Amino acid sequence: MRIFLFLALAIMAMPVFSQTPIDLDPVSITSARSGLKISETGRSITVIDSKTIAQLKINSLDELLRYFGSVEIQQRGPAGSQADIVIRGGTFQQVLVLLDGMKLNDPVTGHFNSYIPIIPSQIDHIEILKGPAAAAYGAEAVGGVINVISKTFATKDFINLTHGSAAIEAGEYGYLSAQANFEHGSEKLKYTVGALSNNATGQLLRGNNRGYFHNNTFSSSVALPLKNNWRLMLQSSYDERDFAAQNFYTTFVSDTAVEKVKTVWNHAKIVQSNNGRSNEFDVVAKHISDYFLYNPKSTANENKGNLFSFQFVHGRKLSNDLFYNYGLLSELKSIRSNDRGDHNNNSVAGFSSAIIKISHLSINPGVRLVYDENYGLEFLPQANLAVRVAKFDFRLNAGRAIRSADFTERFNNYNKVLVTGGSIGNPDLTTEKSWSYEAGADFVAKNFKFGTTYFIRSQDDVIDFVPTPYSLMPRKINLSPTGRYALAKNIKKVRTNGLELEAIYSKQLSTVSSFYMTASATFLHSTSSDSVPSFYIISHAKTLLQESMVFNYCGLGITITSIFKERLRREAAAIKSTVSPQYWIVNTKLGYTFKKATAFISVNNIGNIHYSDLLGSQMPGSWTTAGFSVSF
Repeated sequence: MRIFLFLALAIMAMPVFSQTPIDLDPVSITSARSGLKISETGRSITVIDSKTIAQLKINSLDELLRYFGSVEIQQRGPAGSQADIVIRGGTFQQVLVLLDGMKLNDPVTGHFNSYIPIIPSQIDHIEILKGPAAAAYGAEAVGGVINVISKTFATKDFINLTHGSAAIEAGEYGYLSAQANFEHGSEKLKYTVGALSNNATGQLLRGNNRGYFHNNTFSSSVALPLKNNWRLMLQSSYDERDFAAQNFYTTFVSDTAVEKVKTVWNHAKIVQSNNGRSNEFDVVAKHISDYFLYNPKSTANENKGNLFSFQFVHGRKLSNDLFYNYGLLSELKSIRSNDRGDHNNNSVAGFSSAIIKISHLSINPGVRLVYDENYGLEFLPQANLAVRVAKFDFRLNAGRAIRSADFTERFNNYNKVLVTGGSIGNPDLTTEKSWSYEAGADFVAKNFKFGTTYFIRSQDDVIDFVPTPYSLMPRKINLSPTGRYALAKNIKKVRTNGLELEAIYSKQLSTVSSFYMTASATFLHSTSSDSVPSFYIISHAKTLLQESMVFNYCGLGITITSIFKERLRREAAAIKSTVSPQYWIVNTKLGYTFKKATAFISVNNIGNIHYSDLLGSQMPGSWTTAGFSVSF
């Protein structure tokens, strides 16, 4: 019944984002590392442009992704406190997150992958690629790829530009948010600098604790034109998340955790494009520090991780119908931890792909050969096929992907003197391996696009945490015989199949109004060979419905976003927590714009639904905020 209500809401709403209709077949660079119309990639790709991001007035990127492209965001806390990203029913570690084409996934734990160190107003667009992309990007690109592309790194033409924006918002639960961004461009350079701060005393949690958060991001970037068609881009960001983490990772009564995660991101890129040839050099240095205190009587876990990446890509356009590229990527990962110990892991990979067009047919083969100290040598092929027939775009693709355990899965709780319960790492984990197959079709008209995709993913040795008694623990040195544990294990076989539907409608209604709607539906079914349910494999939604709608008329704007989830019911009696079998959350925003200023009020979770995405992590009920923004 709720599915029909969701569809009715999507049909009846009158949304709009801007006075310019959205491109229903935009160019994507994520699939083949070269600009291709989505209809030519053979992949299912959703693009969220900067106008959409600005209209939705998003305060954190996990909030934005929650309503687009069949992406399931499993939130532990609001406003960017923490969220796991899931695509096509995978675990949260099976989604590769890129910032300007470079890997952001954290070497300490995949729980930090949603900490994307950039201000929303600095984003040019976001590309969500569903399905494997390991041939192009390597390990972790199992369920899909999210590529966040900044305005500065997307710069090709240097023009005179000066623009700024600022916003402040306050409301219930002591919520206070502020953000500002300034960008300037000329023929000699382009730069941007911005800051975002989200704060709240938070909702009341178990034991009269508060779900507080203080999340701050500072980001700056610059682009410079050089001689001989070279361009230099630099970005430097600092991101800090300080939040209550009670029952984020356990369902124990003793868990009253707090956590602080700091990220420093530096990226240098130099690009040359000339006569159908291109060369790109990227260097990334990421440092992360994590302070986690389980309760006031415990010893804090202190983890420091580093990711250093170097990448070279050469592209060549031989004709309008033939393009190829090849490249090299080297990654160095390390962790220094009083809980997990000190470890290093290095890898190197060579990759290549091509684009071949024959009339209305587009073929995109790719391959990667990677050597990793953890799992040795792996061969990762991918093939995509697209064909256009009238207004229909048909696509087929198949690819192999892998994922190795992160430092938490391998060594969690290994360095402590005594562990009385919780998740235990396993250094003997083998690498996940999977094959995915996809078939889909899109109908594209002037103002409307509808797409459908069916996929199958067959996985071996999927890594997940499984409840395990003390007697079966492979290493008991620092474990209490009376403890309750979840051991990181390889699940022998996991098979997931799913159906995705997505619709977009965009039309200019008049000189003072326009209309936009996007809605998606995802239906998943997963089976596991393990008789004991693991934690994250079974946590994904079986049914996921998402929509985003806005109506603008003469300065008045009304936004509606909603999400419906159906999943397995779970309970933790000790902390009186439940993951309900389904929930439907609806959010609204009302704003009025006069010249360059906008005043707005929003109601989040208007039905005051009591819900959790992950067992133990209680999300807020209904809460109202109001704010003011200005651009110049």
